[in-house]
Amino acid sequence: MQFSIRGQQIEVTDALREYVDKKLSRLEKYFDAPPTQEGFVTLSVIRGLHTVEVTIPLAGVTLRAEVRSDDMYASIDGVVDKLERQIRKHKTKLNRKFRQEGSLKTLFVEGGSGSNVAVEEQDDELEVVRNKRFTLKPMDVEEAILQMNMVGHNFFVFSNIDTSEVSVVYKRNDGKYGLIEQD
Repeated sequence: MQFSIRGQQIEVTDALREYVDKKLSRLEKYFDAPPTQEGFVTLSVIRGLHTVEVTIPLAGVTLRAEVRSDDMYASIDGVVDKLERQIRKHKTKLNRKFRQEGSLKTLFVEGGSGSNVAVEEQDDELEVVRNKRFTLKPMDVEEAILQMNMVGHNFFVFSNIDTSEVSVVYKRNDGKYGLIEQD
């Protein structure tokens, strides 16, 4: 598996690069064949927190994890653990999806790491614990951000007055705002 490793406000040393490659190579055991697309790793230090962000594009799904801590090596370990949990949790569901679409190939190795799979498959059921209905009020992006902040949520769904489409504003981890619009 190939990864593009880049640093933001940190120099990616050979030792860091080797550590990232070594840790991420643990994920190869979960795949039938190594992903053909290159994965992306971003190492950054912002306000004293060491952040590691990994994105692995696969056929039909993208694995992504981000971990922040006081130590870069601990963040790397944490992000790999997080990716392994994602893979174990979703591999049965994704392999079933690939088979239903008529493909004989599966995305993840069947059986994988043995007993861990049986334990994780119990979480396969997704449960909706709350259903909420509301009327979409036409508003601009700035008003949607104000409404989101007033209700104390980290996202807000609204009818965009400029495009007449349903949009979502959300608060990013860096404290800024994002906008999701329909194509």
